[in-house]
Amino acid sequence: MSELRPRVVFMGTPELARLILHRLASDDRFEVVGVVAQPDRPSGRNLVPQPPPVKIEAETLGLTILQPEKAREPAFIEKLRTLSPDVVVVAAYGQLLPQTLLDVPLLGCLNLHTSILPRWRGAAPIQWAIASGDSETGVTLMRMEAGLDTGPMLAVARTPIGPHDNSEQLHHRLALMAGELLVDRLPDYMAGRLPPIPQPTEGVTHARKVTREDGRIDWKQSASVLDLRRRAFTPWPGAFCFLPQASQPKLVKIHAAEVVEALKTTDDVPFGTVVHADSDGLLVACGQGYWRITELQPEGGKRLSAAQFLTGHRVSRFE
Repeated sequence: MSELRPRVVFMGTPELARLILHRLASDDRFEVVGVVAQPDRPSGRNLVPQPPPVKIEAETLGLTILQPEKAREPAFIEKLRTLSPDVVVVAAYGQLLPQTLLDVPLLGCLNLHTSILPRWRGAAPIQWAIASGDSETGVTLMRMEAGLDTGPMLAVARTPIGPHDNSEQLHHRLALMAGELLVDRLPDYMAGRLPPIPQPTEGVTHARKVTREDGRIDWKQSASVLDLRRRAFTPWPGAFCFLPQASQPKLVKIHAAEVVEALKTTDDVPFGTVVHADSDGLLVACGQGYWRITELQPEGGKRLSAAQFLTGHRVSRFE
């Protein structure tokens, strides 16, 4: 291992990883000798290949970039060996890494995972922490092994989940925390002063990948659950429902809403019924309680306040 500047390869793909890479590369105690990101993917109406955020950041920093289709490709692993990394740092790369890759760096591969492990192992820890009503989350720095987020922990940073935090806001906060945790604790790890601690065997939960259907509002659920899911699935897939129309239902995305706890749902009001509508919002009956929708967006239209929406739409219920 280099005594002065550890040689680091960074692996990541989305915006969260870009922010971590930016923080790592700004610290002159480390030498980032390579960056690995997923390949460019088609995007937009014309399906033009677009570079991932980590690649854009690496290009800006003038760093060597590798974009293998699969991280298990022998040619890629051999190329990684030629970089002679002391350690590989992984953040939201998007693929499970094979043991042959984990064995390449002298001091192993480290992962920055945006939850307090072993809670919310998997693809979407930020979203499911909010959707489940967790009061706290954080970032875990861990040493990787072949399992999915099962490796021993090295350090944890914690943050409360506020009553108005959504995934977009929490994502940004955790990305900044992860960058600081990495540069703060990596020197200790490289010097052997940060012993790995096995994850607890209790409290394991899994954060599966979010699908578009997760954003669909089920009015039989309580207003508090619906509001958690709205916050969890912002910006994607968003919380959405349908406005009945003569031809076909129109999709409506809910951008802002609040739980109304002062009222109790009556049994004779069907779920999804708009019981009151004015400039303050659309009050909708849920499985338990009411949800006051204050900003919404009809499909193909602009984001509107409740007052603006009501000038162009008559609505008695949502589906």
